[in-house]
Amino acid sequence: MKIVVAPNSFKGSLSAAEAAAAIARGVREALPDADVVEIPVADGGEGTVDALVSSRKGTYEEVEVDGPLGDPVRAAYGLIDGGGTGVVELASASGLTLIPLERRDPRRASTYGFGQLLEAVRRQGVASIVAGIGGSATNDGGAGMAQAMGYRLLDAGGRDLPRGGAALARLARIDSSGFDAGWRSVSVMVASDVINPLTGPRGATFVYGPQKGADPDVLRKLDEALAQLAVVIARDLGKQVADIPGAGAAGGAGAGMVAFLDAKLVKGASLVVDASGFDQALHGARLVITGEGRVDGQTASGKAPGEVAKRAMAAGIPTLLLAGSRGPGWESLSSMGVTSVVTLAQEADPEGHNLQVLMHDAAPALTRAAARAVQEML
Repeated sequence: MKIVVAPNSFKGSLSAAEAAAAIARGVREALPDADVVEIPVADGGEGTVDALVSSRKGTYEEVEVDGPLGDPVRAAYGLIDGGGTGVVELASASGLTLIPLERRDPRRASTYGFGQLLEAVRRQGVASIVAGIGGSATNDGGAGMAQAMGYRLLDAGGRDLPRGGAALARLARIDSSGFDAGWRSVSVMVASDVINPLTGPRGATFVYGPQKGADPDVLRKLDEALAQLAVVIARDLGKQVADIPGAGAAGGAGAGMVAFLDAKLVKGASLVVDASGFDQALHGARLVITGEGRVDGQTASGKAPGEVAKRAMAAGIPTLLLAGSRGPGWESLSSMGVTSVVTLAQEADPEGHNLQVLMHDAAPALTRAAARAVQEML
């Protein structure tokens, strides 16, 4: 009997690969002869590299780049498909968690290091790159990324702009003559789970800027700076990026990747589940098991477990979902082929433990829950 195990990460507790391994142990305890295939998945944010490297038996590489405020950081990336595809996360080079709370400043924070990371991956000879862009510290519309890849962003006097979102208010011209033509042979797919435009009340700055350290006055100035970037991109690069759904992802890096790399913005869960090889693994399966830390109405609309369930249902295969806890709207998953939802909270109650304690040591609880659920279902 073939069972496909394809969970998301249990945030704060287990990576997607660790969750898959824990669930697989439970399945094997209940059904020793089962053929268990582990396919960790993600939504395009944190954990994208780990999920794809694990599911596709890839390799990790590491490179030193400039962090969001210029401090050196070590950023990891993945190589899958025999080195033909690179997998990166913006957060590893330009992420919010790389800056202490007291130093956060989206006026100065830059995606320059993310550009360096992308360049390192391209130089490996890849034909395609999958980029997850969640968790950024930046609000520069991908300008720093562009500067790292050879674009010159110039003011009215022909001087190069400094890094950071605030400087874009002075942007007068984009010179693309230094951009490496080798990028033309690399396909870039951007995994994003937001649909925000670049600017305006629902844009990158006003929605995500406050958590990056911007007060109301800074928000207004940064939004105007991104609007100026969009105007110059349209004139000098011929790309209309301001109103693209997802352009506002990662402080406008979504727009920048379309403008500077001719990238395609794709729903994160769909892109990562595609790249994981999940569809191929479904052939001959009797059951799919997915999961995440908290299951609720959002799981069905854009998260990886919902995408997994949808594809399993299309293939006529039932889905079991394991989660730390349930929130409002979890019942909607039944319409996507989820036949059972089992939580670690249920696992906790008979033993008198609380969920917080279990989530600190989630792997054994997940293994027990998987074994019990599989025995009841099959």
